[in-house]
Amino acid sequence: MLLTMTKKSSKAPAKKPAASAKAAPRKAAAGESNKVAKTQLVEMVADKTGLTKKQSEEAVSAMLDAIVTAVKGGKSVGMPGLGTLSVKATAARTGVRPGTSEKIQIPAGKKVAFKVASTLKGNL
Repeated sequence: MLLTMTKKSSKAPAKKPAASAKAAPRKAAAGESNKVAKTQLVEMVADKTGLTKKQSEEAVSAMLDAIVTAVKGGKSVGMPGLGTLSVKATAARTGVRPGTSEKIQIPAGKKVAFKVASTLKGNL
């Protein structure tokens, strides 16, 4: 009985550092995000244009709403120097459910695609 307790106690610490080592990069990545949030975008627009933050927020929101509306309508949205957002149809296909290996039918649908502008792609 003592041997099983010692074995369990010796194995438990080995698992904990591995779990905390995996969690550490996630925390560091979350703190140092490469993502530009909407509020940061609003601040950049305000700095470049001289508009107030409220006016910049309205302009950014209006632009994003216009893009979303166009994409929902099935239109392509070209943004010079950035790229093009478009809607693409996906075909129906057979998939496999993870864990059970059961074959399932995935219906046809739509997805949003982004094609990077060649000028931006060349400068990356």
